[in-house]
Amino acid sequence: MHYEVVVAHRSEYPEPITFARGALLKVGERYEGPEGWDDWYFCAAAGREGWVPAQVFERVGEGVGRALEDYTAREMEVGVGERVVGGRILGGWVWCCREGDSGWVPLACLRALG
Repeated sequence: MHYEVVVAHRSEYPEPITFARGALLKVGERYEGPEGWDDWYFCAAAGREGWVPAQVFERVGEGVGRALEDYTAREMEVGVGERVVGGRILGGWVWCCREGDSGWVPLACLRALG
């Protein structure tokens, strides 16, 4: 799906959490906010922390999860009027690509193009 950016987005996490399938995660608080970003949890793995969608891990104990797939919380910074190609959508975020760059962008910042 092609999108146009209607609201600029800047990342607050310059060193995002990244892990491989099978990695153990320390699972913390569930995100609660007005944006509608459902089922995201603040996790830690390999010395990094960040928000992780529930769909990419399974719980294996109290406060512990195991990654079901490779994942990065890398966010893509975008400006109004830019065009990106979106793929997977998770909890109000879209994995987007443009020449030489990729990362998560909030769906609310984008307008789908025909």
